[in-house]
Amino acid sequence: MLREFFRSLYWKLSAVYLVLLLLVGAAYTYLTLFSSEMYFAETSQRINASLARHIVEEIQPFIDGQPNFKGMETLFHNVMVVNPSVEVYLLDGQGNLLAFDAPNKKVKVPFVSLDPIKEFLASEGKKLVLGDNPRDIHTPKVFSAAPVTMNGMVYGYIYVILGGEEYDSIADRIRVSYILALGLRGLLLSLIAAAVIGLVALAFVTKKLRRMTKTVMAFKEGDYGRRVLVASHDELDALGAAFNDMAQTIQQNVEGLNKADALRREIIANVSHDLRTPLASMQGYIETVLMKNKTLTEDERHDYLRTILSSTERLSRLVQELFELSKLEAKQIQPHLEPFSMPELVNDLTAKFVPQAQKTGVTIAVEVPKGLPLVSGDIGMIERAMQNLLENAIRYTPHGGKVTVAVEQRNSKIQTRVEDTGVGIPEKDLPLIFNRFYRARMRETSSGGAGLGLAITKKILEAHGESIEVESRVNEGTKFVFNLPVANV
Repeated sequence: MLREFFRSLYWKLSAVYLVLLLLVGAAYTYLTLFSSEMYFAETSQRINASLARHIVEEIQPFIDGQPNFKGMETLFHNVMVVNPSVEVYLLDGQGNLLAFDAPNKKVKVPFVSLDPIKEFLASEGKKLVLGDNPRDIHTPKVFSAAPVTMNGMVYGYIYVILGGEEYDSIADRIRVSYILALGLRGLLLSLIAAAVIGLVALAFVTKKLRRMTKTVMAFKEGDYGRRVLVASHDELDALGAAFNDMAQTIQQNVEGLNKADALRREIIANVSHDLRTPLASMQGYIETVLMKNKTLTEDERHDYLRTILSSTERLSRLVQELFELSKLEAKQIQPHLEPFSMPELVNDLTAKFVPQAQKTGVTIAVEVPKGLPLVSGDIGMIERAMQNLLENAIRYTPHGGKVTVAVEQRNSKIQTRVEDTGVGIPEKDLPLIFNRFYRARMRETSSGGAGLGLAITKKILEAHGESIEVESRVNEGTKFVFNLPVANV
């Protein structure tokens, strides 16, 4: 039981919360003491900013360019009597110590950096500046400083440490005996109160989480009817409501997910097959050219290269169709609607396909009455859909067959029909022909398409808010029909 408690979310949150409270308390105590010390130091420096200048005015630290040790000794005695926490140093122009009021053994360094002194003088004592402490090189101190000049030349500096060793010991005692003790007591009471309130709040919050966890685990084990009890509108209950909606969706769509997985596997297999075929052909012919390069005739080399080019074009077309279909399915391509003439589009397209049809002995007939109104649609996308339908019709129509493209008006729609006298499609395959990579069994032996053209055509028409219909009879032919609205011009 105890082991489970220490593994629980409540214990982890509580431990983190208590550690954070302790860290905040420690940081607060440190910042309070530090800010108090800095405030006192800044105040002390501002109040005593002119102390070193007054010392320079009272005595002559240098006489004829030499340190006035006798005068400095008298000064040190008077200062120690008035304020024992102050330490006075006489520096030369380079910061070296010339005289001071402390035993030699307590002075750790023989010089003081002049950079803080210059910064202090530049700010006229209005900015907090810490300088070197000759008695402890690791503890900078607040100070007052003034230059000693004669005939416009700086001979040295009076350097006054405003809080010496005796000040430190007194301040430490005060800090320990009053400020820190008082602060720690108040902080301790605050932390205890915050800890109790926080732990109670965490217990209340995690109670809901534990209840939700039991429901989720039951759902995981197969109890799909379990739902989270939602009693309010806070974030956790919102999470529970979201889980309920998700569970309902999962329960209703498990079968659909299985079908989608099967379709995914089929698509991967088809893509692999359709990519592998042209690649294998290209590889085979390239290896043949490399191995028989010296013995191949120009005609043979030309035939091999033409076959390689054909396979490359087929591979490129497949990749382009895959990219186009993925963009249509992701709705990244939206139709740019504009009025255009469907008869003109049909005439232009059929003219382009006539040479291809003649090679296979197929006749293309166009039935377009005059005076048809313009349609509204994306002319580029409709052209792509018509191109797919014409390619399919010519590909699956045997020698001597016929492909008919007809356009006519049906109320407020313009209907386009692409009909062939080809091999046809079995009735059971008709609902599936618009799926990606699907090719009816009667058409699998025909060369060319990868089974993406009709899927692209359907997506294009769906983007226009229209559908496409198909009718077919085996060995008699196939007919595709779609409509576009009449343009308001």
